[in-house]
Amino acid sequence: MAMQQDQAPAPAGWAEPRATALLVLADGTVLEGFGIGAEGVSPGEVCFNTAMTGYQEILTDPSYTGQIVTFTFPHIGNVGVNDEDIETLNMAAASGVRGVVVHAAITEPSNFRASRHFDAWLKARGIVGISGIDTRALTALIRDKGMPNAVIAHHPEGQFDIPALKKQAAEMPSMEGLDLVPGVTSAQRSVWDETSWKLGEGYGRQSAPTKHVVAIDFGVKRNILRLLADRGCKVTVVPATTSADDILALNPDGVFLSNGPGDPAATGEYSVPVIQKLIAANVPTFGICLGHQMLALAVGAQTTKMHQGHHGANHPVKDFTTGKVEIVSMNHGFAVDRDTLPSNAIETHVSLFDGSNCGLALKDKPAFSVQHHPEASPGPQDSHYLFDRFVTMMETKAPVA
Repeated sequence: MAMQQDQAPAPAGWAEPRATALLVLADGTVLEGFGIGAEGVSPGEVCFNTAMTGYQEILTDPSYTGQIVTFTFPHIGNVGVNDEDIETLNMAAASGVRGVVVHAAITEPSNFRASRHFDAWLKARGIVGISGIDTRALTALIRDKGMPNAVIAHHPEGQFDIPALKKQAAEMPSMEGLDLVPGVTSAQRSVWDETSWKLGEGYGRQSAPTKHVVAIDFGVKRNILRLLADRGCKVTVVPATTSADDILALNPDGVFLSNGPGDPAATGEYSVPVIQKLIAANVPTFGICLGHQMLALAVGAQTTKMHQGHHGANHPVKDFTTGKVEIVSMNHGFAVDRDTLPSNAIETHVSLFDGSNCGLALKDKPAFSVQHHPEASPGPQDSHYLFDRFVTMMETKAPVA
């Protein structure tokens, strides 16, 4: 895969620009480019994201912890960044994203909401990046061979110990078996009341809640909490290791299981028993992304590592409960194995890209979940109705199925 450049070839006798960044894959492949963002070396699993907008939300989504994100859309950073489109709740934690790969050089921001240059923002968050890469070729490689482990390195003078980088990439552990939630979950209980953003107004506040939701934070996104607040919910966010007894003591109308990173089976070692007790107590439960996988594990299903995962804002999903097809935002590298779902669970959603499971509901308990991100940020808003479905479930205490 040749180095890509955004300028014309240098005239004869001129030296070509020296690579200031490398992406070194576990198989020894070395991709040369130009450094952006923070300097240094960062290891991670390389995935690709097909979204054309929302790069700031993507790079602050805790679900990407441990990963290097390759954007298939060539122009990333052209609208700058701002202080409002941050998705991570745990601002004290280091950025979960380990690196970013883009095709075109970063331009000056051209958006009225921009308050900072994308490159300066990457530096401030400690995200190592590389530009000038043929991202379509890299995406094709991932589709053929799966998501590789890699090391991304940025040195302004182009000084790299390539054998050492290859060794580091080759010796990285697989994402399978990794519990990454402890690095992104909240350190203590907190209350959320911020509502959705409106042009000219910014974010609002929920001052008269009618429902109380306890959100188990596996790496929750802010916009999920906002959409719950929009619907009259006071949201109490609790750390991922909170016990079922402590959650029930808060007397919630419902429990939300959040998105998050890593292998769900590893996180399930401590979260599944908690969720099982909540389900047994008949507490209305709604899960998204990792939360979907946690609910599946709690009822006896299994999860599997995906070949290339789903990452983007243009994924078609069918909701069997409505018969409608929605375009949704996705970000996951593991999936629920539908063949292991128990008899008291039904499949409610399916990916129309590859047929993988994207939702379930219990027949005998008020609990359901989806693999995709109905809150978007970024992405379409086709699935916002799922938050209304959760509110209805809290009112009726009845199963969706």
